[in-house]
Amino acid sequence: MLLANATLATMEGAAPYGLIRDAAVQIEGKKIVWLGPMAEAPGGPSMDMEGRLITPALIDCHTHVVHGGHRAGEFEMRLNGASYAEVARAGGGIVSTVAATRAASAEELLEGALRFVDALLAEGVSLIEVKSGYGLDVETEVKMLRVARLIEQHRPLRVRTSFLGAHALPVEYQGNTQAYISDVCIPALGAAVAEGLVDAVDGFCETIAFTPEELEPLFSHAAALGLPVKLHAEQLSQGGGTQMAARFGALSADHVEYATEADAKALAAAGSVAVLLPGAFYTLRETQAPPVAAFRAHGVPMALATDCNPGSSPMASLLLAMNMGCTLFRLTPEEALAGVTREAARALGLSDTGRLRPGLRADLAVWNVESPAELSYRIGFNPLHQRIFGGVICQT
Repeated sequence: MLLANATLATMEGAAPYGLIRDAAVQIEGKKIVWLGPMAEAPGGPSMDMEGRLITPALIDCHTHVVHGGHRAGEFEMRLNGASYAEVARAGGGIVSTVAATRAASAEELLEGALRFVDALLAEGVSLIEVKSGYGLDVETEVKMLRVARLIEQHRPLRVRTSFLGAHALPVEYQGNTQAYISDVCIPALGAAVAEGLVDAVDGFCETIAFTPEELEPLFSHAAALGLPVKLHAEQLSQGGGTQMAARFGALSADHVEYATEADAKALAAAGSVAVLLPGAFYTLRETQAPPVAAFRAHGVPMALATDCNPGSSPMASLLLAMNMGCTLFRLTPEEALAGVTREAARALGLSDTGRLRPGLRADLAVWNVESPAELSYRIGFNPLHQRIFGGVICQT
């Protein structure tokens, strides 16, 4: 299949966006086999793209789409003056979703997750990361990860999973964090790994969650299992999580609003990605933006994601995350597009997607736009023309 008469945003090379105008891309099987100027295109059957923009399919590298219930009531609480931390201490927040997730069947969790997945697919997404973390017991953590794996069987996309057993402290372990990590979290990780359900290990390092010292045994265990780590770090305060993530060579440190220049240097040295989550920043009405200038100065790759979850970021639009990344965090449109393609793939430890290049997967998005900047510029408008997943044209 030759996609002809297109503008290609390859997301690599010296040109902005890696742009090639009046171009074509050839697909064989699941891979790109050639791309370049139309004048050099190989012969054979072709599809006329009529000048449309082709980018790598989008990647949402931080989601919590598998969960039970919703937290619209807490949304009202926050608007009436309660902070995110106050909601959590009052028994709301993550632990309220835990009760709903424990009570839900796997079928109910899958049905709920697919609603968010369908919204993402409709915006050109072909790869998502899905976290556990709303079970906080062995049985439910494993159940969530089984459901995450099932998504691929019901929709044309790829899923990467992250074990997030260290998301919050369940009610039954309040005041006994060490016992929770040793008696629940690590055994749950072992059970999930035994079923092949885990691609990475994550944790929530924050004053309302876990300290770096409390997370150390879990991350050390992950390293012993050969699993990469990620970390929710520096979202609400400066707690040393980013330095810990860098020390473990983490794939990414996520949120990072309170990260410092020293943290940026550490991430750069570790080769870790800073995953920016403007949906949570917006929903919680935070005021301290991540240190984008420091990340740029030290060459830290920046990804963008929805953080789609029932509490702090009830958002299932990656296009909106791109606009928010530009408007709230002052990313450039090129950084935003790189953040949901090339750098998002890097945040998941993947090298076969996120760019347009011969030999990589033919996961593409075709857009009814003239300029790549339009993808970040518009609000509440979806210009997707076509999504191609593994060389196959999809209806969504």
